[in-house]
Amino acid sequence: MVARTELPCLQPLPDGSLLLRLHVQPRAATNNVAGLQGDMLKLRLTSPPVDGKANQAVIAYLAKLFHLPKSALTIKSGHQSRSKAVSIVGADAQRLAAVLADLLRT
Repeated sequence: MVARTELPCLQPLPDGSLLLRLHVQPRAATNNVAGLQGDMLKLRLTSPPVDGKANQAVIAYLAKLFHLPKSALTIKSGHQSRSKAVSIVGADAQRLAAVLADLLRT
């Protein structure tokens, strides 16, 4: 049985990894978390959605936010879409949920 987190955007998977569902807004004024949009975390990024730059920015921003190496994050779906699913390995679900909960409170 896989434990659920309190956030609808973060889902533990049976293999021990986590799935983070995102709605990405490229070409924003600043990089930040802008709340929840349905069951997805809304992420604003300054990068344009060309040549994979927004996807690279997603990985870099989340790695910095969660204090993880970039290699721990992989975009599983949505490479050319605003809706993305990111796989995270080697991270504690409760710690990541706490980081996101703190950001969503502000």
